[in-house]
Amino acid sequence: MTTAAITGVTARAVVTPMKRPLRNAFGIIDAGPLVLIDVSTDQGVTGHSYLFAYTRLALKPLVLLVEEIGRELTGKALAPFDLMKAMDAKFRLLGWQGLVGMAVSGLDMAFWDALGQLAGKPVVELLGGSARPIPAYDSYGVLDAAADERTLRSSRDEHGFRAIKTKGGHGDLATDEAMIKGLRALLGPDIALMLDFNQSLDPAEATRRITRLADYDLTWIEEPVPQENLSGHAAVRERSEIPIQAGENWWFPRGFAEAIAAGASDFIMPDLMKVGGITGWLNVAGQADAASIPMSSHLLPEASAHVLAVTPTAHWLEVLDFAGAILSHPLQVTDGKVTAKGPGLGLAWNESAVAKYQVT
Repeated sequence: MTTAAITGVTARAVVTPMKRPLRNAFGIIDAGPLVLIDVSTDQGVTGHSYLFAYTRLALKPLVLLVEEIGRELTGKALAPFDLMKAMDAKFRLLGWQGLVGMAVSGLDMAFWDALGQLAGKPVVELLGGSARPIPAYDSYGVLDAAADERTLRSSRDEHGFRAIKTKGGHGDLATDEAMIKGLRALLGPDIALMLDFNQSLDPAEATRRITRLADYDLTWIEEPVPQENLSGHAAVRERSEIPIQAGENWWFPRGFAEAIAAGASDFIMPDLMKVGGITGWLNVAGQADAASIPMSSHLLPEASAHVLAVTPTAHWLEVLDFAGAILSHPLQVTDGKVTAKGPGLGLAWNESAVAKYQVT
């Protein structure tokens, strides 16, 4: 079989609507700024992926970066490991973090998607696994048990979610405790409940709040302190009765090696668009397996379902749907689980919706 070659890379920016705004400790996310990536090949298939840019301010530079990097990849073989090595060399002096890292990760996902399409298989099968239902949690912002009761009951009773995540750190300890107490009473003892502080606390305050919240049977406390403060995470973890989750903002496999060595968390949750795409994820999955650390996903649920299915310590898949409005086949949650779809990553753009939400 002749190896496919890259013939072009294009990127487009869209801002998608959200079914529910996401409030965290730093503000409200009320729309989905996404960069859609297309990698065309000489075999007639086009690989797709997307990036969540967090803010509209990052859309134009991300589009430019993806297309400029892609221009230099034209004519190269569609071999993700080789391409990652080449991009590592290219950006070694500049550094991997930030928009460059996201662009590289997004391209890697599109490479794998194209390979899956060429083979007529889902990516999970290219990785040596098979599609299987992955337990998922419904990811919310700040919640109020009374005001959000109908939505939460729908998550549990209609969609079958057995886990819910909420955000904290937007107020004082009493505010966090009142929210968690109300949610636990509403959801009952059999629903896993996670709390994400989004890096909003210092180690002392995080420890104080976690101590008070330990009575509510939380599955994890996520990013209690700034992500780069590995020693701070480790200090909080040492004193915490609740497992510590982190990793969505750690960059590429090296970042996870450093965090694991520091004992920064009980669980890890890489983000495919910051860990180096699928190629980077596989490396981190090996690290998690060797360290016996449960590994979950962050965002990008469509692609995450493929890689979690071949992750030895797979834990939870996060469902936070930013892309459903522009996909021909939006994510499906069945009995609280998500199963990988193909061919490739199972991504296809709804072009009429893309045109509606595209920004320049």
